[in-house]
Amino acid sequence: MEIKTVGVVGCGLMGSGIVQVCAQAGFKVVVREITDQFLAGGLAKIEKTLAGAVAKGKMAEADKAAVLGRIQGTTKLEDFAGCDLVIEAAIENLDEKKKVFAALDAICPPHALFASNTSSIPIIAIAAATRRPEKFLGLHFFNPVPVMKLVEIIRTIQTGDEAIEAIRVFSDKIGKTSILAKDRAGFVVNLLLIPYLLDAVRALESGLATREDIDTGMTLGCGYPMGPLTLLDFVGLDTTYYITNILFDEFKDSKYAAPPLLKAMVTAGFYGKKSGRGFYDYPAK
Repeated sequence: MEIKTVGVVGCGLMGSGIVQVCAQAGFKVVVREITDQFLAGGLAKIEKTLAGAVAKGKMAEADKAAVLGRIQGTTKLEDFAGCDLVIEAAIENLDEKKKVFAALDAICPPHALFASNTSSIPIIAIAAATRRPEKFLGLHFFNPVPVMKLVEIIRTIQTGDEAIEAIRVFSDKIGKTSILAKDRAGFVVNLLLIPYLLDAVRALESGLATREDIDTGMTLGCGYPMGPLTLLDFVGLDTTYYITNILFDEFKDSKYAAPPLLKAMVTAGFYGKKSGRGFYDYPAK
């Protein structure tokens, strides 16, 4: 099947990035948010990012206008009736995701593919809310979406070959390199990344080294673009804590157990860059 129109549920940090890369690749995009205020905020973020590209000479003003012209904002799921692919990038709550896809199942055409951007919830659990499990898969993007080149395609025990091939082609068209993973908590990246991040927290917690020396050790010693504690601040300590609990519940392995320091910081509201304080401080501009 050929994908021409893409629907995106959610226009937050991840959703707005997905909308942008799809529209830049030439797809017509319908994006839905729950309120006009949230929708306006997400669309403004896209416009600001594109304006920055124009200012740097990376995009022509006419191209920016064309990209924005391919985006339709809405607060109604009914506007997804003409979509060939719907990507959900909403709150990490299984019940809410199931409600959305159950509604979409009745709205979207029979050929439409459904994908969730979840980083931790089993895809098959969401797909169970629809009557098209063979057309349901995971499509996990990375933050920031316009910059990060990877996307994880998650195949459930019911996902069909045609759906996988269509999403591989789609991923190529939006400029992403795709990897295929089974529907298992953490998929590929988080399964390997989370223990590394938690070990960095444990190293700091035990007094092994300062936060700066831990980060410097991994950037200069291993060539990583940023240290683990800086990365935690960037991803969000609350997000990491949530994923950690999902992985621990799934595998019951101590390497996925949240260190007390991480739990304490999340409880205190130290979420990282987005809250202004994490392992480092981020003064408001």
